[in-house]
Amino acid sequence: MAKEVTSREDNYSQWYNNLVVKADLAENSAVRGCMVIKPYGYSIWEKMQAVLDKMFKDTGHSNAYFPLFIPKSFFSREASHVDGFAKECAVVTHYRLKNDPDGDGIIVDESAKLEEELIVRPTSETIIWNSYKNWIQSYRDLPLLINQWANVVRWEMRTRLFLRTTEFLWQEGHTAHSTRQEAEAETMQMVNVYADFAQNWLALPVHIGAKTESERFAGALETYAIEALMQDGKALQAGTSHFLGQNFAKAFDVKFTNRDGKLDYVWATSWGVSTRLMGALIMAHSDDYGLVLPPKLAPIQVVIVPVYKTQEEQDNVAQAAEGLRKELLAKGISVKFDNRDTHKPGWKFAEYELKGVPVRVAIGPKDLAKGTVEIARRDVPGKPGKKFVAREDAIAFIENLLAEIQVGLYERALKFRAENTHKIDSYDEFKEIIKTKGGFILAHWDGTPETEEKIKHETKATIRCIPFDAPEEDGKCMYTGKPSKRRVLFAKAY
Repeated sequence: MAKEVTSREDNYSQWYNNLVVKADLAENSAVRGCMVIKPYGYSIWEKMQAVLDKMFKDTGHSNAYFPLFIPKSFFSREASHVDGFAKECAVVTHYRLKNDPDGDGIIVDESAKLEEELIVRPTSETIIWNSYKNWIQSYRDLPLLINQWANVVRWEMRTRLFLRTTEFLWQEGHTAHSTRQEAEAETMQMVNVYADFAQNWLALPVHIGAKTESERFAGALETYAIEALMQDGKALQAGTSHFLGQNFAKAFDVKFTNRDGKLDYVWATSWGVSTRLMGALIMAHSDDYGLVLPPKLAPIQVVIVPVYKTQEEQDNVAQAAEGLRKELLAKGISVKFDNRDTHKPGWKFAEYELKGVPVRVAIGPKDLAKGTVEIARRDVPGKPGKKFVAREDAIAFIENLLAEIQVGLYERALKFRAENTHKIDSYDEFKEIIKTKGGFILAHWDGTPETEEKIKHETKATIRCIPFDAPEEDGKCMYTGKPSKRRVLFAKAY
């Protein structure tokens, strides 16, 4: 099987695109800017969904579903919200087609123009808060903790599979609370849920912090985010949680009677992650041979490949492989026995290496005679990652190996981040690192959007977040020399 994956060093962007397609994760569709998520890619997304869905429900949230179409008038009710999404909205204006009387095919039926145009959902705050008005009357109805799994459309000019597509999949939480403090606590809780998921399931170290005013979600008073570093030195925003204050409650007149019998507006949050996490997973861990998947999210954790020449050898090896498969399944490990006779073992080895299967087991006649199996770990390619293990020890060895790979991928990513995080004090040094090395840069900033915009314009680097764990530290803004109380996190980003 030809590898056909460009190396990261030669062309990182091409490497990524090759990997998404060759590993059978996704492909471009006939609709410009949209993607087809293929079964193997979707199975990874399903595992992410399952984990996150349980985390949401464990924190008291319930799932619901709201319409794909939003009346255009809803967007005008929250001014900053419409400003934030206006350039990305797809608009439905008619509801019927007809045959062209001139014989030029199908045309829009102008008599079927909508009385009010509809926006294809770019995010759901407006349509959801219109419903919440009917659901909330009293403090007894609060908190209202709702999540929805959905697709959204944001019209993109430059697209890349998983990272930025016109239509993508996500979840969006929308909650309503009786007090500001409760809503702020919810906002913080959910960004920490995302960080937990990123670190313990994606094996991805993240910085947790607040966005600057210019980087906040449209309509939010505060936006908290998790930021991760990819292997090319660019940052990727992997999840956001927004404190919306009472903005949407006021826009949609969502009031409740509080415990004192007085009417008040509710307090709101929204939070979400998307199929962009697939891009993060690929770029954080994979190598020039293909995907490298954390075992907890791998659709196939172990693949068993039989090696044989004769029919008798095939039968004996298949019997041993099937026994191993059943034992692994009994341990809750997802396993595939690839007994196809249409491909040779070497082809299969390359295929599963490309697909990032964490552990590969090979069994042949010599292994049966010796009472061993060959076990190869995907995160260590080649001979260094292979080991012959006694058959009776194989199950325990594989269990431990999967746990070791999961932790090892996180530690490797953490080490990479540490080696590519720079603390600087001068703007010249900042520009040099951004130009030659990339990575995260911790630097002082004077807190003004004007300085932030000038740095972005001159270097294409942005403030990714103001890290929650950044200690107070008197310093001077690297750009203006004005006083600063703490460092913020800069990087070029996806």
